[in-house]
Formats: sequence, C-alpha cells, structure tokens
Amino acid sequence: MAKAIPEVILSCGDDILAIPVIGMGSAYPAPDPETDKAAVLEAIKAGYRHFDTALVYGSEKYLGQAISDAVRLGLIKSRSEVFITTKLFASFAEKDLVVPALNMSLRNLQLEYVDMYIIHWPFKFGGEVKSMPVAKEMVLPLDLKSVWGGMEECKRLGLARGIGVSNFTCNMLQDLLSIAKIPPVLNQLEMSPAWQTKKLNDFCKAKGIHVTAYSPLGGANSRVGDDRVLCSNILEDIAKAKGKTTAQVSLRWVYEQGVSMVTKSNNKERMKQNVDIFDWSLTDEELEKISHFPQRKAVTFASIVGPHDLIVDIDAQL
Repeated sequence: MAKAIPEVILSCGDDILAIPVIGMGSAYPAPDPETDKAAVLEAIKAGYRHFDTALVYGSEKYLGQAISDAVRLGLIKSRSEVFITTKLFASFAEKDLVVPALNMSLRNLQLEYVDMYIIHWPFKFGGEVKSMPVAKEMVLPLDLKSVWGGMEECKRLGLARGIGVSNFTCNMLQDLLSIAKIPPVLNQLEMSPAWQTKKLNDFCKAKGIHVTAYSPLGGANSRVGDDRVLCSNILEDIAKAKGKTTAQVSLRWVYEQGVSMVTKSNNKERMKQNVDIFDWSLTDEELEKISHFPQRKAVTFASIVGPHDLIVDIDAQL
C-alpha cells in the first residue's frame, strides 16, 4: 500500500492550497519521454501527489501526458488529486511575457491551471538562451515590481492557484513583500544537511512564506551538487543506528525543519524509501550532530548560469 504523505496548508489570496511535503522533481535534462512518464506513474503508485517541473527542464509535456495516463488508468480519480508546480524561465522574466509563458507551460502540461507558479531565478536573461552556462552579459537584474505584477495577473486569471519564487534571499524577499499586492506563498530553495540555510528558512517562517527544499540529498550525481551528504559518516552512523538509509536520514532532517521538499529518482525502490520517513524521528542528540555538519559553498547558480559577479553576490546573501 502506498505511503500517505502529509500535507501543509497554504493560503494564497482567496485560495487554500494543500501541498504534499514530499514531491517528485523532474530530472534535468529530461530523460526520454517513456522513461519520464513511467517514472511519474511509479511515483503516483508510491503515493506521490506533488510533481515539480519547469519550462527549462523540458519535462512539462511528459508530465502532462503521465497525469492524463494516471487518470485513464485509475491511479488517480482526477487532475485535482495532484499538485503541480512549474516555473517562469528567466528569458520570460518581463511583465508582458509572464502570462504567455505560463500559457505555454499549460499547453505543454495539458492543464487549465497549475497549483504553484514560481519565478525560477532572481534575475533575467537578456535574450534567447539555447544552452547554459550563458555569457556574462546575458545575466541581467530582475525588474521585480513588473515581473511580480505579471505573476499576480496569472493568479487573478486563475492560471495559477498559488504564486511564489525560487532562490530568493532575505533581502530579495523583503523587497518583494514591500511591493506585492499578493505576497509570495512559497520560496523554493536548496536545502540539505550540507547547505542548511537556517537564516533564510527562519526569515521565511517569520514572514509566512513556506519553504520547499530542492536537492535535499545535496545534489549528488548532478552538475550542481556533490556526494558529501550521501557519503557522510555523521549521517551513516545515525542511519545504521535506526536501520535506515543515509538518504532517509537526510530527508527526515529536512522534513523536521518544517519545510516540504522535492526529490529526484526514477528508481522504484528509492521512490518508496524516500517517502518512508514519517513514522520515526531524529533525537535531539542526532539533530545536534547534524547541526554541525560541514557546510559547503553555494555553487548552484554559478554552475547552472555561469561564474558571474551577480551570481556570486546572490550566493553570498544566503
């Protein structure tokens, strides 16, 4: 029987959203369509109901097809049983392009709305991007007021039930809150024992902004992370004592920070293991050990976009 995944209740304007605390993230670059669709269907069988994608991932079409297949196969009764997040690509981070960009994503997904639409990065690209990293002159500051106005229009039009951001620092969020008519309900950011972002997480909690963590296992086997979480002696010792895996200990730690998360795996058994973290907990002593976990420098932006001064400044503010 599939594990029941707890939900967090979020309020965005006049809408109440229930976001599952563990979701399935899309691989980037996306695998072949059949592999991607099969992974989503296996995830639904394992109990996943939150699916996280983005225009830049190239996985929206396959996710939409998989959701349609899941309804047809009776794995879910309707689209309303799943929570879908997608993201505004930096090339469309201008007020007049936000709604058209979401409409493009909705066509890809074969949906009338998404549950969460977020600004993918706190900057924009000054032109068409065909590959990354991009040239330094392509990375430009974000006109936050006008772009957020476009996000609010997505909400007003019913194209997105909730709107939020990703990779925003405390200062960026403060600036956004000062001008937003509809405040961001969510900030998606990197979080793991190796990158704990306590200051940012505490700030979001104080401002009523929910945090969703990506790379909760440290981004191992990806171009933006490393294996220091999965190969940690600290986590391994805790895992052995509890009869769990190192990955499960890391995910449980993230969950105990009061956030939701998105994990990435096409492996059926690991999908099941990733949601098997709710009937046990970490002790105060174990939490204390993890609090002293060696922290790495944030390199996500620099790895994806390029080692530019703007990106380094963003990393430093976390």
